Parts: sequence; structure tokens; C-alpha cells
Amino acid sequence: MDREYWVGVAERVVRPVLGACAAGRLRATMPVEAAKGHEKGRSAVTHLEALGRTLTGIAPWLELGRDDSPEGKLRGELGELARRSIASGTDPQSPDFMNFTKGGRPLVDAAFLSHAIVRAPKELWQKLPEGAKKNLVTALKSTRVITPGMNNWLMFSAMIEAALCGVGEEWQTQPVETAFARHMEWYKGDGVYGDGANFHWDYYNSYVIQPMLLDVLETVGKREKRWDKLHAPILARAKRYAAIQERLISPEGTYPAIGRSLAYRFGAFQLLGMMALRRELPERLSPGQVRSAMTAVIKRMIEAPGTFDKDGWLTIGFAGHQPGIGEAYISTGSLYLCTAGLLPLGLPEKDEFWTDAATEWTSVRAWKGQDLGTDHAIAE
Repeated sequence: MDREYWVGVAERVVRPVLGACAAGRLRATMPVEAAKGHEKGRSAVTHLEALGRTLTGIAPWLELGRDDSPEGKLRGELGELARRSIASGTDPQSPDFMNFTKGGRPLVDAAFLSHAIVRAPKELWQKLPEGAKKNLVTALKSTRVITPGMNNWLMFSAMIEAALCGVGEEWQTQPVETAFARHMEWYKGDGVYGDGANFHWDYYNSYVIQPMLLDVLETVGKREKRWDKLHAPILARAKRYAAIQERLISPEGTYPAIGRSLAYRFGAFQLLGMMALRRELPERLSPGQVRSAMTAVIKRMIEAPGTFDKDGWLTIGFAGHQPGIGEAYISTGSLYLCTAGLLPLGLPEKDEFWTDAATEWTSVRAWKGQDLGTDHAIAE
């Protein structure tokens, strides 16, 4: 039942984006909600946001491919819409041709699109028409004119190069080297990296840093062995952060509204879902426990009144429509990073993540007075 619910959430969230973009009508139909005074600037970048962020979360699910089940037929349909959307968004002759070069923001969402390609190479790369492949590569390489900031943005340049590497195109090692080196310097301990040199109380370790560190490392590692020594610490830190994330989910399915970008909703749990997808959850977390906790969060957020507008597009908010939490860089397209919280859909329906009995998560047991054992920082 949980899987059916998650699939329903995925379809409800992504269909407006993919349906419009595949038809070349994303610009014509998607609203651009943004902080007052920023509507014009956001309209120049929000469409690539919508595409890249939509696909980054559902890519592992699409990669399961089409089959004859109702879910499999839906995957096949949305996979085709996804490929047509990529083709439309990267074709200079399309009315939905997207901005990959003007301003700094296109670097961010070209990276989320790249992450989707890495996560679903068969469905989102190999099945693309040759012309669309060429346009996609050209678009991704064109982002090299954008210099990333000295913070989590280093992962965006690295992610784009990793995707190019993964599909066998010419790629640059320096952005990858820089991203790895700086993040190793910025590690603060107990599974948490700084966003730049400073620690930030927000969810960027899960929105960007740790998922991209892992997937960039493993993608380029197939070509370059020089970074092999980083794998063990990066994976250990990811497991610890995933354990922390699970403990942040309250008995009621809520979590602390701390830091910027809260409008990404349950995308805040990308890393926890990713560790489930990789079947590398921390030792004391069962798949049924994590599924139950994440389902509780998704339900609280997706069912909050005002989450969608009358036409089915996401609105700015954390729990419903709360436009005041939208920073200057937030607009309608930004909100689709919530799909990153759906990564476990990439596990087959017979995987234990879906078949394990619903299990109380840590905070439920803690507030019931059950004995939990101790929790400790990782030793490094």
C-alpha cells in the first residue's frame, strides 16, 4: 500500500511538468510564483529548474523500465514524456529551449538534470534520439561558462562533468578534483559537511552535498582511480547522516523547519532515501522502519491544504502554501526538488523496503518509553 501511495504522489507531482514540457508548452503553461519583485528574473531560469529537479528524483524509478503492470505502464508513459521533455528543453528550435548559460542559476539545474542522467542512463540517455543526445551534451558543456561559488555549488560543476564522463563524452577532471578537495576540507565531523568553510543549519547535506559526492565519485571512479581512497569516508559519513535524518522525523511525521530552502519539502530526505535505494542503510535502521518514517513525512506535506494550485502545480510552502518562506532564488520550478525524497521508488516492488512490515521509527519508540540503546558520533 505504501508503494502505491508513493507512486500516486510521484505521478501527481511530475505529470504537469513532463506533460507540458514534452509538448513544448512548459513556458506557456507553468506559473511562475516567486518572491515579490523577483518574478521576472526567476522566469529566466525556472523552467530548467522544473525539468532537472523533476527528473533527478524519479530517475531511479523510471530506470526500472516499462512492464505490463499498471505501475509499469505508467513508468513507460512517464519515461517517454521525460525523454521528449529533455529533447524539447535542449533543442534550440523548441519554444521550451532552456537557459543553460545566462546568470548563475542554470549551473544548479543542469547539475540536477545531469544527476538524473547518471541515475537512469538506460531510460534517460541510451533511449534518447541521437539528435537529442547531441543537444543535451552541448547544453551541459555550455554551462562551463558559469563559475561556481566556493560552497555546495562546486558539486554542481562536478556533477555535470561526471554525467559527461558517464555517457562517454569529453569531460574535465578539474571541477571534480576541486569539489572533492574542498569538501574534504569542509567536513565538520559526525557525518556533516560545511556549506563552504562554515557550518549551516539547513538540509543542504541532503539536498546536494552528500548525494552528489557519492554519485560523482562512483561515476568518475569507473574511469579514474585516483579518488578511490575517498569512497570509504564519504560512504561512512553518508550512513551517519542518514541515521541522523531518520531520528529527525517526529512521531507525527514532522521534522524541524530549520534553514533555507524549506520549500523543497520532503526533498530534505534525499540522502536517507538514497541510502535505502543503495541498500546501504545504517546498521540499526530496517527498511520497513525507514519506509514508514518517510511515508509519514510525505503524507503530512503532500496532503497539506494549498500544496497544489487549482491546476495541479506545486506552490511555495513547507506544509501547504506559505509564500513567505520563498527566498529570492525560489520559484515554481524550484519546488520540484521534492521528488528527490522519492528515490526508493527505484527499488523493485518486491524489495524488502516495500515488503517489510510497517515498523515504528526511532522517535516513535523513544517517546513511547521503549529502550533504544545509545547513539554516538562516528569516530574519525
